[in-house]
Amino acid sequence: MDFSHAAWRKSIRSSQNGSCVEVTAVKADSQLPSYVVGVRDSKDPGGPVLMLGPGQWQAFTSRVKAGMFNLA
Repeated sequence: MDFSHAAWRKSIRSSQNGSCVEVTAVKADSQLPSYVVGVRDSKDPGGPVLMLGPGQWQAFTSRVKAGMFNLA
């Protein structure tokens, strides 16, 4: 999957120290769902990208909103 021209974005609540997660959605090829959500570390833009399908992204964000990943 080519993310070289993707428009990455991060939360407006992210810190200014560069420790952020960025996401993007790109059109997938015929072997994959209609789009793929890419997730990466903003400190390493050339590093690995976690790829999630639409259902996986929806499940993840639902759990985040429900507070399932609060570490505090």
